[in-house]
Amino acid sequence: MDTFSLLTDGILAAIHPTLLLAALFAAFAGTLVGALPGLGPVAGAAIILPITFTLDPAIGLIMIIGIYLGAQYGGSTASILLNIPGESSSIVSTFDGHPMSKNGRAGAALAISAMGSFFATIVAIIIFVLTASWIAGVALNFGAVDYFALTAGGLLVLSRITGGSLAKGLLPMCIGLGLGTVGLDTSSGLNRFTFGHMDLSLGVGLASVAIGLYGISEMMRMLEGENRYRRPPPVPLRELVPNKNELRRSFFPWWRGSFVGFIFGLLPVPSATLSTFTSYRIEKSISKNKSQFGKGAVEGLAGPEAANNGAAIGSLVPVLLLGLPFSAVLAFLLSAMMVHGIQPGPLVMTSEPDLFWSIIGGVIVTNVILLILNLPMIGVWVQVLRAPQWLLIPVMIVLGVIGVYSINSNMIDLWIMLVLGIVGYFLRKYDFSLASLLVGLVLGPLIERYFIRSMQLGQGDISYLVSSPLALSIWSLVAVTLVGPPLLSMLSKKRSKSSARQ
Repeated sequence: MDTFSLLTDGILAAIHPTLLLAALFAAFAGTLVGALPGLGPVAGAAIILPITFTLDPAIGLIMIIGIYLGAQYGGSTASILLNIPGESSSIVSTFDGHPMSKNGRAGAALAISAMGSFFATIVAIIIFVLTASWIAGVALNFGAVDYFALTAGGLLVLSRITGGSLAKGLLPMCIGLGLGTVGLDTSSGLNRFTFGHMDLSLGVGLASVAIGLYGISEMMRMLEGENRYRRPPPVPLRELVPNKNELRRSFFPWWRGSFVGFIFGLLPVPSATLSTFTSYRIEKSISKNKSQFGKGAVEGLAGPEAANNGAAIGSLVPVLLLGLPFSAVLAFLLSAMMVHGIQPGPLVMTSEPDLFWSIIGGVIVTNVILLILNLPMIGVWVQVLRAPQWLLIPVMIVLGVIGVYSINSNMIDLWIMLVLGIVGYFLRKYDFSLASLLVGLVLGPLIERYFIRSMQLGQGDISYLVSSPLALSIWSLVAVTLVGPPLLSMLSKKRSKSSARQ
């Protein structure tokens, strides 16, 4: 059966009432958490993660992906109307989206954002479908040393890029790796770091860490935030239609943003955020209206909005076909797959074809739902932005507590959530990378497994870790990423001192 026939079957499976209802719920929840300043997809996915463990695998995975995609849509609402990014990938939307709002084009800006997101998702899905078999075929040739290089090296690169300084990325990563070693060691059958508490033999739960690290800590920050009392302007439905000039100026930025986002999604970087800044720079450099950027340029909104959704789809490629999550939300997706006994990797297309294509079909269906939700229901999202935090925060905390406790009915999970919430609050205050901690927790056991397997194959010879040309290439890129920026900074300082002496 050809690829597009399988895709059609996946779409038909996704419009089954059960999956359709799950996609609708996830789209609504994702848009909601994306629109609320201070929350975002990680907090939403963390709260819903425990629920997905009890559902059919396809339903659970579509719900996580739906929240991920919905947050890309909803995050732009607060950026455009309030100049407050709903999440990091929506920062660029404030550059020209909010000026458009102040110029009386808030409705048009929201419509361009929603249509660009829809357009980019469809384009990225087509690229995904056309390249998935080839990527899976290449990945089948990977050995244990290659996977070790991908997981360990990718984690190092992610911690370097997302944390600002090297220390601010590596410290949370080490905490995550340490938490990943708690519990039963599958290779020896012994408990590690449980300190006599048998409840910890199951390990540190991802949901406990995620809800504490992102949900609880973010709500603590919301309570002290200076934007608590800002209110968005009303947006009548009649203002949601962009004019012909705005649509014409949006079309090619949508195309360019889609491709830029998809490429960034394949890399171990904060793809949604970096792709939006890259897209903005590209549009500004080639635009005939450079003077309008920062004052309400349509291109400055259309390109980045397409890029963040293209990156969201592109980032599904490494997690589904290689088992490598390069963001916190995708770490949840990987965890959910493992809980259901699904091994992500190049064989998932053949071992679980119904599930794989149902997920892809679910992404398309969710995207259609999101377009419907984000245009006619704009009045609802405006009212959501007016919701008092004294009501919102207790509801979110109660949902998080119920979700964490429902997994194992274990009080220690709640204590872990609380402790990690406090830790996450201070990590945020000092700009440490939370994503590297969470991804470290997920990838830690995989890194350990691939390392042990590599050492067994290499009979204890550490040089075996670079015996493969692919592994050697990956470690070379990792070394350049880690050493390159500080080395260039040192050289720059030396040149500056030399110039000052002369």
